[in-house]
Amino acid sequence: MEIVILAVVIALVAVGLISGLVVSSRKKKQLPPAPPSSPTITPPAEPRVGEEAETPRDEARRTIEEVGLPGTEAPAGQTPVTAEPEAPALEVPEPTAGRLVRLRARLARSQSTLGKGLLTLLSRDNLDEDTWEEIEDTLLTADVGVAPTQELVERLRERVRVLGTRTPDELRTLLREELIALLGPDFDREVKTEGTEDTPGVVMVVGVNGTGKTTTTGKLARVLVADGRSVVLGAADTFRAAAADQLQTWGERVGARTVRGPEGGDPASIAFDAVKEGIAEGADVVLIDTAGRLHTKTGLMDELGKVKRVVEKHGPLDEVLLVLDATTGQNGLVQARVFAEVVAITGIVLTKLDGTAKGGIVIAVQRELGVPVKLIGLGEGPDDLAPFEPEAFVDALIGD
Repeated sequence: MEIVILAVVIALVAVGLISGLVVSSRKKKQLPPAPPSSPTITPPAEPRVGEEAETPRDEARRTIEEVGLPGTEAPAGQTPVTAEPEAPALEVPEPTAGRLVRLRARLARSQSTLGKGLLTLLSRDNLDEDTWEEIEDTLLTADVGVAPTQELVERLRERVRVLGTRTPDELRTLLREELIALLGPDFDREVKTEGTEDTPGVVMVVGVNGTGKTTTTGKLARVLVADGRSVVLGAADTFRAAAADQLQTWGERVGARTVRGPEGGDPASIAFDAVKEGIAEGADVVLIDTAGRLHTKTGLMDELGKVKRVVEKHGPLDEVLLVLDATTGQNGLVQARVFAEVVAITGIVLTKLDGTAKGGIVIAVQRELGVPVKLIGLGEGPDDLAPFEPEAFVDALIGD
């Protein structure tokens, strides 16, 4: 019996040893490595709820308009179609007829000094020598100029002496007639833009820095477009970085193309190309904006003469407009003389006339150059450039 039990124990021990060897051999066996192309996939994290939930972050909520919708993808093999940006709507400039009448309130400062001041003095019961000296001083302060002032005072004295009694209406009529006579009502104030059958009208705009020359060129384009003319702009001011961009912006508003060149390029070449393009397009008018040149710089003035000569290879210049700042007063006359010697000025544009009490500069500059004021600037608005009309101007000066 003991022998049988011992045999069973030995058998169980043997079976255990054999099982251990088998298990040990299985543990030593290595699994084959994963192929390198097989990506490791991380299972998505399960959402947390209750106490395990994260604190929400403070983020501004966006509306559906801000988020936007995804665009529609083009089918494979096709180029996606992008929408063309819409061209800006062209502006319709204000009609030029009667524009000065509509802007007459802008002459309030000149009106107080020149018109109303003279009427007040002339209305005194006793017009003695002291009063006439005050009238003379008023005219000189308004930049009428010495010679025109003496002429006007003499004529007023004579007519007042003959008139005798002076009612307000009679004085106003008297002053109006004499001021209109000084302004030269017989001047031809039309801006010449006719050209020939083969070439457009060519207008060159000149003047010193700071007079508003480029802006005036852009506003003049609006005046011409309002009158039914097609316009090409030449950006020949290559020395001021923003000049060409500024002029192009003015042109785009009314559909006028701008011919421009590299910054610091040859102004004469750009002016020549502008006229050439105007001929090719069949434009009515070419406006050439030149650099604002200091009248003390002889070399720059000579270059301005070169621009004029180069442009005239296409045909004659119809207009050379000198832009003057009305607030500079008598200093503007010095500038005017020098420019007139170089490029033969045919007309004057007086800017910033709404901001000065020196409305008499219109009389002085015409007397100095012998050429008419053709346009006046009366504000910062795009349509505040008005054709000059002597009667309407004087009526605005002396009031109703």
